[in-house]
Amino acid sequence: MGIFLWCSRRAGGISMIALAALSYLVISKEAAANNNASTDPTHHNTQSGDEVPYGAGYFTLWFAYYCLLIHTLVFIFPLRACWSILDISRQLGQFQQQGKLGDYSDSHLRRSSTNNLSSYDSLECVSERSSESSSTCRSSFGSDAGEAEREPSGGGQTKVDRQIVHAIVIPNYKEETDTLRETLEVLATHSRARDWYDVYLAMEQREISAEAKAASLISEFAKKFRGIDYTIHPSGIFGESAGKGSNIAWAARKLSERYHRDTRADVVVTGIDADSHLRANYFEHLTSMHYSYPETANTTLYAVPIVFDRNAQNVPAMVRVADILWAAAGMSGLYRGSTIAPPTSAYSLSLQLVDRVCGWDCDAEAIGEDLHMYLKCFFALNGNLTVRTILSPVSQCNVTGGNGKGLKALYADIRARYKQAQRHMWGSLDTGYVLRKFVEIWQERGQTARAFRPLHQSLKHEDNYLPHGMFVDAIHDDLKTINYERVLYLFHRLFEAHFLPTHMTILILSSTLLIWATEGNSDPHHITWIFDLCNLLRIAGLAQVALYLYLYESFHRICVTTREKQMNDAGLSDGMCFAHRSLRHNLVDYFMAPLAAPIYGSIPCAQAQVCHFWTLDLVYAVSKKAVRQRHKALSADELMA
Repeated sequence: MGIFLWCSRRAGGISMIALAALSYLVISKEAAANNNASTDPTHHNTQSGDEVPYGAGYFTLWFAYYCLLIHTLVFIFPLRACWSILDISRQLGQFQQQGKLGDYSDSHLRRSSTNNLSSYDSLECVSERSSESSSTCRSSFGSDAGEAEREPSGGGQTKVDRQIVHAIVIPNYKEETDTLRETLEVLATHSRARDWYDVYLAMEQREISAEAKAASLISEFAKKFRGIDYTIHPSGIFGESAGKGSNIAWAARKLSERYHRDTRADVVVTGIDADSHLRANYFEHLTSMHYSYPETANTTLYAVPIVFDRNAQNVPAMVRVADILWAAAGMSGLYRGSTIAPPTSAYSLSLQLVDRVCGWDCDAEAIGEDLHMYLKCFFALNGNLTVRTILSPVSQCNVTGGNGKGLKALYADIRARYKQAQRHMWGSLDTGYVLRKFVEIWQERGQTARAFRPLHQSLKHEDNYLPHGMFVDAIHDDLKTINYERVLYLFHRLFEAHFLPTHMTILILSSTLLIWATEGNSDPHHITWIFDLCNLLRIAGLAQVALYLYLYESFHRICVTTREKQMNDAGLSDGMCFAHRSLRHNLVDYFMAPLAAPIYGSIPCAQAQVCHFWTLDLVYAVSKKAVRQRHKALSADELMA
């Protein structure tokens, strides 16, 4: 298992080296054979009978057909992305024409229950730094708004309406206070914020002013939500890697303590970035889906498309296009009927599903926390995870290197986006995770039931699964058989994300060199048609990328106009960024796509996979985001300074 573990974590790098070695072998052998054939007319040009194979023989055939496979996959991805954004844009357009903000209905909530959601007066965050020392922090939980109304009932019991609770976790580290404030202001404008939203600011102990920042925001927004609190993720916990995954994992364990076992099925956890702006109908759609499909409510992960519609016009075209293509990768699985839909940045799942998978992982493999959590849930359910798309795009900011203009600012923006791309591509470690999880579920394929405990009652860094019937307070659940079809689809998507960028680049370069080195030969392997077809597939793939950018114009327009209207109605639009697009002003984006794809795709992917040979840890760096520019009155102390 040690060798398999090592190799699985470096599967991307190993495959890249193997393909490069195959390419070198084929090119060198075929070039030498071509030179011999040109100088010796009697040299064999066929592979029939007992003759010596020409050039690299079957290796050349494998190379050619693998090149065709990769080009076919490259053709399929933008085709699926175009279909997905077209499908999503049509549905959003229908909602916009009908003036619908959501499909929410209070009737979904009118279900009786004899238990109320537990709500503590304070949140105790106890962290063990070692076996001999610990640190404790306590923060206020400042709003009692939104508690379920109690009605008298017979038998001395209290009858309450069954009520959804949205536990919104905002992990952040060294984010500007204005960024967090703006995100909270947007959430506070939602009509159900005081009834449904328990907001948790997931802070890092490594940030010196984290507690003061959180306390300031809590005092400002205490009456805007059902509850708002913060957690402090300790630094230096053995086995953890710094990042969003370990932060949200700590926050989830702490918020888990708040909710009684009997009401956890109606608690939905939503993880968002510090700069994510969610529309009010996000949680309305989410609530409606949660109650409309009770049989799968606790085995469902909810994904949502993202849109970079805030400062897109203030960043270089290359950065803008890179983010559009990144959003395309996430959106390509969100069309109607899709069974494989990994989330990007923002997503939701029930607290019971969080319990079932023992929360978020914290090691280096979980740096891409959104995809990793999806994979963890997927294999915990033997591939039977239900995915639903929430048609309420989340507004995001493009990464920026700082303010200013000129070549220095341009370089800073491009460099900042490259660091983010490297962080994204570091998530190729998930390929190894999937390989090991597949072996695990195959070995346990005869198991039909599992038991688990609430997240805060499970042992830290331990698997939450328990032998069936081991504990009285354990939650028992049936386990479906392995869904091999979905597992196959998942492998395809992971190959597309973690192998395709580097393999495509290697094959384009090597096939070009092969054609150049064997120019003038008589095609002894009969593979010229393959490379001709690959050229056509490349051209068609680029055309589809251009088509996607064209379809994105409509999607972006719907998103930004709807958000601007909502912010105007809420009185928050003053100074807020709204990046409107037009084909005339963004024509340069179409020419930047062939350049942005390798710079922010193939190159950082190759760099990450090579680095994995000697380290799995990535130094996490926070990317700067644009914030609303507001005029603030100076205080007396500031005027005296």
